[in-house]
Amino acid sequence: MSELPALRARLPQVSREPGVYLMKDRLGSIIYVGKAKNLRNRLRSYLLPSGKKRADLKTRALIDSICDFETHEVRNEEEALLLEVKLIKQYRPRYNISLRDDKRFYLAKVNLKDRWPKFSTTRLKKDDDARYFGPFAHSTAIVGMVAWLNREFGLRSCRPRNPGEKDYKHCNADIIRNCTAPCVGKITHEAYLENVQQACDLLSGKGKRERLKSLREEMAQAAEELDFEQAGRLRDVISNIEKALMPTRQFSRGRGVPSAIKPVEDLAELGEWLGLDGPPTLMECFDISNISNTHNVASMVRFRDGLPDNQNYRRYRIKTVEGQDDFASMAEVVRRRYGRILKENMTANPEVASESQESPVEILRRLSAEGKSPITLPDLVIVDGGKGQLSAAVAELQRLGLHGLPIVGLAKQQEEIFQPGVSEPITIPHDLGALKLMQRIRDEAHRFANGYNELLLSKRMKESRLDDCPGISPAKKKLLLTKFGSVKRLSKATPEKIAEIPGISAKFAKTVLEFLG
Repeated sequence: MSELPALRARLPQVSREPGVYLMKDRLGSIIYVGKAKNLRNRLRSYLLPSGKKRADLKTRALIDSICDFETHEVRNEEEALLLEVKLIKQYRPRYNISLRDDKRFYLAKVNLKDRWPKFSTTRLKKDDDARYFGPFAHSTAIVGMVAWLNREFGLRSCRPRNPGEKDYKHCNADIIRNCTAPCVGKITHEAYLENVQQACDLLSGKGKRERLKSLREEMAQAAEELDFEQAGRLRDVISNIEKALMPTRQFSRGRGVPSAIKPVEDLAELGEWLGLDGPPTLMECFDISNISNTHNVASMVRFRDGLPDNQNYRRYRIKTVEGQDDFASMAEVVRRRYGRILKENMTANPEVASESQESPVEILRRLSAEGKSPITLPDLVIVDGGKGQLSAAVAELQRLGLHGLPIVGLAKQQEEIFQPGVSEPITIPHDLGALKLMQRIRDEAHRFANGYNELLLSKRMKESRLDDCPGISPAKKKLLLTKFGSVKRLSKATPEKIAEIPGISAKFAKTVLEFLG
């Protein structure tokens, strides 16, 4: 509580514009990320005594933990929402709940390579040659707008990929004038594709002003004719278009959160804190990522001179570990990485095998200095995790004979740095560039690992036989593949096991097995 008066004194300097605010504890860790229409007013609600009195128990605990804050101004509330979600997924603050999962914003999708393209909404962007629009902060608005686009331009919304006369017999969309019925030739292929292109242009923002003007005129006309039901529908259409197509920036990881990066100074500072012989100009960091029990993957990112060396990033699929075991997974990836470095150096320099006076680390350092090393050993190895992950990695390095290779573990909760054989962690002040450098490489490893997991997930969904299963939906397909990992495993499951998944009925479980059988 002693910090709150000092924080309240900073309120006059806070903008009244929309934006995102980050709350920090005494260690500098981000404990809460929020968005606000008016940043100053929102922060005042936390920092003034009256705000705490009105707060619930969770918010009171948050207020008691606040020792610092930072704000980032954006152009509108939609941008604030997009940035808020990005930062919550990046920092995983412990007081945030609703946005800590992997839920994504809606995208509008159309595959222009289909014979009769159609628009739909999705949360997952696949590598399938389709065209995607978004993300859209207002899910209700974009769902409503896509439905209106289909009606306005006479586009089909039916499920078949290539509908024909058989499908037309069971469809009423043409009768109620919601579709131009391309399946039975009521519109030419060229005319239909022109309608699709007009819809794409509107989703891109082209002609939005003219379209809204026309819709407002129609709404006014309907109101004059006392057709209030039609006027109300047009009002909702106008509202959806305005919300969905409001200009917003897309925030990539870290964008909009500026920080002073001084690589040379940060490296020198980090070397001193860790007691290294000099600045760790070459660092490698490992992270493990899991999706349920399906895919265990790992990433290795390399920083050279304090900056990402993207060409030397590596990603791994864990081969020897069943289930979610971060310790064993970390051991495997460290063994594979440095076992390969040893093997390739010894293969390229067979004469060094007889030089037993040097340790493996000394040999590799010398080969690097002489320009004979195909893969250079890093100055520092970092594992994402605490003592458990560090111990697993150290054990593998020792088995490889790399006893002298500097390695540390960075525990995320308190940002503590653990060293082998030392019980007490190193705690670097959160305002120092040395720790910020460690956080950057750790976050980059986390991003790269999660990206690989998302890639594997999208491939499974793209290549799935389930697409043709009767009654399947994208949501159900994702549930099934996330649970069982592959169609092959799913086909061997019992109906009872499949029906255990929330949202999957016993009847549908039998349908799936009959289809796969």
